[in-house]
Amino acid sequence: MYDESQPFFRAKQRDVEVLHNLSIAVHAGEVVAVVGASGSGKTLLADAVFGLFEPNSTVSGRIWFDGQRMDAAGLAALRGHGLSLVPQSVSHLDPMMRVGKQVEGFANGLTKAERRARRQQLFERYGLGPEVARLYPHELSGGMARRVLLCCALMDDPRVIVADEPTPGLDLDLAVRALDDFRAFADAGGGVLLITHDIELALRVADRVAVFKDGTVVEETAVANFADPSLLRHEFTRQLWHALPEHDFAAEGAERDKGTVPLSH
Repeated sequence: MYDESQPFFRAKQRDVEVLHNLSIAVHAGEVVAVVGASGSGKTLLADAVFGLFEPNSTVSGRIWFDGQRMDAAGLAALRGHGLSLVPQSVSHLDPMMRVGKQVEGFANGLTKAERRARRQQLFERYGLGPEVARLYPHELSGGMARRVLLCCALMDDPRVIVADEPTPGLDLDLAVRALDDFRAFADAGGGVLLITHDIELALRVADRVAVFKDGTVVEETAVANFADPSLLRHEFTRQLWHALPEHDFAAEGAERDKGTVPLSH
């Protein structure tokens, strides 16, 4: 980035560290929720998993997939072929293409008949009627669009799904249903990295919670430990616990961590 304190034409470049000292794992059969404040770097974490970096980025670290260490080429080969993204926004759907064709396009390794059969199977599983295939994205409800994005991610029968804020804009019933889909995928043997700022919903489906703050995971703990704040190690994690509605939004301990950014709701 450029130094904002300098005049426009004389500003020098400077390094801005966003992710650092970060270690996280997703195992088969589990949902790992990454929770934290908006702007803390969670979406950049999703990009890093997929090897999507800006040209001026400095990147170091190691990523393993299914026991093998990945380089940039390896991560690129996995995108859509074992590693799938459920993006944050339904704007990822092409407004000019019928959704059935879009979903089928995520399985290029299959024949046309196989792609159609796979898409029909997924639509039936997630309550999308056969008529939905001929609709354009603007003709879908919010919940339908989210389920179409999930079908896109599942077309290649992935091992791991990274879901980046998959519930914004959905009412509670639809949001719960969407997360139940990820839970079902994990229960069938897959792995899910659920990136969200909605800790309440995350606790409904996750096995472990990684608490994200200022570009790193400050605590990783089992969902069961959120039953009692004394079981939570980090001050920021305890603040999240106290800020939940059932705990009266009491941001206890905030005075001891004035630099904390409140969790978005």
